[in-house]
Amino acid sequence: MTEVYVGGKVFTAAARRWATALVVQDGTLVYVGDDDTALRLAGDVTPIDLAGATVLPGFVDGHAHVINTGESAQHVDLWGATSLADIQRDIAAFAALHPELPRIRAHGWRHDIVGGLPSREMLDAAVPDRPVYAQAFDFHSVWLNSAALAEVGIDRETASPPGGTVHMDATGEPTGYIDEIAMHRLVYPILDDFVTAEDRDTALRQALTDYRASGVTATTDMALDAVDLAAMARAEAAGELTTRISAYWFVAPTGDVAQNLAQVRTAAEHARQHVSDRLRVVGIKVMIDGTIDGCTAAVSRPYVTGVGADPIWTLGELAPVVVEADALGIRVAMHAIGDEAVRIAIGAVERAIAVNGPRERRHRIEHLEIAEQADVERLAALGIVASMQPVHCDPAIQENWRAMLGDDRVERGYPWPFVTEAGGALAFGTDSPTSPHPPLRNMFIAATRRSAIDPTLPANIPAFALPLAEAIEHATRDAAWACGAERIFGTLEAGRRADFIVLDRDIFSRPVEELLEATVVRTVVGGVTVHDRGEQEEPGRTAAGQQKETQ
Repeated sequence: MTEVYVGGKVFTAAARRWATALVVQDGTLVYVGDDDTALRLAGDVTPIDLAGATVLPGFVDGHAHVINTGESAQHVDLWGATSLADIQRDIAAFAALHPELPRIRAHGWRHDIVGGLPSREMLDAAVPDRPVYAQAFDFHSVWLNSAALAEVGIDRETASPPGGTVHMDATGEPTGYIDEIAMHRLVYPILDDFVTAEDRDTALRQALTDYRASGVTATTDMALDAVDLAAMARAEAAGELTTRISAYWFVAPTGDVAQNLAQVRTAAEHARQHVSDRLRVVGIKVMIDGTIDGCTAAVSRPYVTGVGADPIWTLGELAPVVVEADALGIRVAMHAIGDEAVRIAIGAVERAIAVNGPRERRHRIEHLEIAEQADVERLAALGIVASMQPVHCDPAIQENWRAMLGDDRVERGYPWPFVTEAGGALAFGTDSPTSPHPPLRNMFIAATRRSAIDPTLPANIPAFALPLAEAIEHATRDAAWACGAERIFGTLEAGRRADFIVLDRDIFSRPVEELLEATVVRTVVGGVTVHDRGEQEEPGRTAAGQQKETQ
């Protein structure tokens, strides 16, 4: 089947940035260029007139948690809360509205509005009779009430695992605040037992629906596990993966080298099994540190509180994991927010190069919120990808981030131009659901360093803003390249899958503020329209399109 689109303003994110026409054959672009040539190549095919509309490559979210994004849509949304009273009110109201739920899940609270570390008593005041689990906005800590602590079995005898903390009060009782690896080891496994396969399928469908409407045609899932992979595989088999997924398997520190390496080999086996254009396992994800808001990011100078934080992985522990993954030919994504964590990540890649010699790599560091210029130069020279999220530097959520650092480091936060000027690769994403996933608001922040939540706020280091076209390239072409998919998607050029979106306005000629108002009127994946603002989606069309494309 051949389709030809003409009369558009097509931004390709390729070497030839602009075109007016696309020719699609069986889900693949065979020509991107001018109208006359496209019509001749298409032959006796009725053209689809874009009528001057702006066309972009489908956005590639360079860092996301896909099923969590869908799940979060079903929980109490605390993003709008500005005080402890707001949090308590919203959770109590949700609980009253849903008396049938055995437990209450919430997400989005910010550390600076609680008034210090949160306690179980604060949540008990809102819901005393059912477990409450409130995830922080950065998803690096969780807050439990007394009933939730009892449900997961955390008490005064519970020890903190390596890389995380079960916080205790002055009497030795758990406060209800649990962070980092302790959250992953002690809370998530219990919560996972309450989530059925059907629940995960529903969450994935929700995420895919939201992605279609906002123009995300590919995403990079970080911290993949077996149950989420199974849900994605079910969706792929059913022809329902309307967003392509490249995934990184989560590897947690165990304190035992053999167990750590066994996790890497499990990831490599999944990478051999999942290699389609719709679902690919491409590497592993490790968390070297936490967050600046929670004062758990590993920094070279103490926080304003006078204390620092140890890394979750030391260089000695991490290097064998990176060397093993590198030898097996899979990529490594390393969460490193603080400058000390960034150095550990770079050091581990250096070790892999020294042991395994020259090869194609594309290992990556996630977030890099503060980094020394010299370290940015090192990572660029080593070919390490900087994977960063413009939404994280929204001025509306920066007050506590800046307060915790309290010095000159705040003036070099999220230094995107440092990366590109050093010749490094820069991939953009959102880290949803820690931040909103819609890509156009992400591009507004990237192009302005202003807030998508409150655009009247002063810009956050405006000198670090990027030209809009460049920002879009980092969120399409470069995000695809970072996970080794540049020959499949990320640009609009011959030989790539026909993944593109049509906007309701020309974002390149209109005021930049209109990025917050612009909408996606059509989303096409593999040549199949999976979202049309003027029509109801037809799941059958989506499934048929996927099957034809991947034959």
